[in-house]
Amino acid sequence: MLDAAQYTPRLKATYKASIRAAMKEEFGYKNDMQIPRLDKIVINMGVGEAVKDTKKVKAAAEQMTAIAGQKAVITHAKKSIAGFRVREEMPLGCKVTLRGDRMYEFLDRLINIALPRVRDFRGVKGSSFDGRGNYAMGLKEQIVFPEIEFDKIDDVLGMDIIICTNAKTDAEAKSLLKHFNMPFAS
Repeated sequence: MLDAAQYTPRLKATYKASIRAAMKEEFGYKNDMQIPRLDKIVINMGVGEAVKDTKKVKAAAEQMTAIAGQKAVITHAKKSIAGFRVREEMPLGCKVTLRGDRMYEFLDRLINIALPRVRDFRGVKGSSFDGRGNYAMGLKEQIVFPEIEFDKIDDVLGMDIIICTNAKTDAEAKSLLKHFNMPFAS
């Protein structure tokens, strides 16, 4: 059995072994610290049904905890909005911020298991960068992850996934994600 100290996620090992060298050659970095790397992955799930039933937020948080491998934090409304029947401090969703080994594990499962299971999948949009090297995408169903048991869910919920890098430009970030085999659509 592997000791936790000896275990390195597959994508992290690939990054250290080959992706860093390829990026250094591609962009001509003079220093290894200039090479872009993953900073964090933020997963956010808004639960619109939470206005009527607060138990749905707890169920969503449990599902997100199973997907991410880290406990989800329940997010609350900052202001009351009468038109949406939202009161201040009402639970409305959940989020998780992944760093380190968990981040690489999640990205590996997202690229190799979850995205191929999406119906009519033709690749992720290559234009969803924010101008500072961060990539945002959305999934319409949480059931594409193998950790979710299809029989036990009540509602199909979507989620936002933001992959934050320390790249200076979108081109550098896109190249980094392409090296991780992110399936961009053309």
